[in-house]
Amino acid sequence: MASGKEIKSRIKSIKNTGKITKAMELISTVKMKKAQESVLSLRPFALATLEILARISNEESVLGFYGSTPKAQKELIILVAAQKWLCGWYNVNTFKKATEYIRDDIDAPYTREYDYITIGKRARDFILRTGQSLVADFSDEITDPLTVAESRRIVRFAIAQWKTGKYSKLSIIYNHYVSAISQLPTVKTLFPINQTDIESFLTKVAGKEYKKESLTSYTIEPDIETIVEYTIPMILDAMVHETLLESKASEHAARMIAMKNAKDSANKKGASLTLVYNKARQWAITKEVSEIVSGVESMKE
Repeated sequence: MASGKEIKSRIKSIKNTGKITKAMELISTVKMKKAQESVLSLRPFALATLEILARISNEESVLGFYGSTPKAQKELIILVAAQKWLCGWYNVNTFKKATEYIRDDIDAPYTREYDYITIGKRARDFILRTGQSLVADFSDEITDPLTVAESRRIVRFAIAQWKTGKYSKLSIIYNHYVSAISQLPTVKTLFPINQTDIESFLTKVAGKEYKKESLTSYTIEPDIETIVEYTIPMILDAMVHETLLESKASEHAARMIAMKNAKDSANKKGASLTLVYNKARQWAITKEVSEIVSGVESMKE
């Protein structure tokens, strides 16, 4: 059995750990609530823009390169993860989703190659560690809270890459915020703009049933081509910004839960060690009393 001094030192260390994790839990709770408010305020607009894209994509010819699929064997993926660890399964679930997506990409008529744009240091480390192709990393440019300007830079870079014709598809993989205790790893297709993909995403995330018959065409002036050229980048700015906010809210929620579990484990371990310490002290006192009594008895003899 360890000495009382050693056990007492371990109890102190565990209690300090509990205090740290509790502070981190409170910080994550505040950040999560702010991110949650931002997400809930922008989500209706993001879903509405997707519905607009679904209607416009009925006429693929007017979308130009936004709706066409280049004859390329590469896909560009924007992978969104956290800047740090200590957020439970958040990062692991994102990487697992990315791996499953590549493995199960049955839509590809050939073996696709994949390039990555990473957002978050953990995403960058994952791509480099697994030896995959990294085109750009925006980890050092992302702040918390996230600004629209930062999201716009990412979108403009992605559009520039798409215009090169090197990629047949552009997707973003992130954690969709469902609630404080639930985050859904999700793949969202950005390019080519496709009605089927949009309807599938809306059905999965918004929980609604979208049918082609219910999607009517717009009458647009001066013409659809002009409107598309000016509005699609702005719509994508809003969509990607809302997506990154979803990811941030998911990260803070996951970290809050992870730190709460760590705090509870520290408290439980501290209580267990306190019991061990009390038993060790009682044993030491009993031994000392026994030695005194034995000494007294030996003096009587």
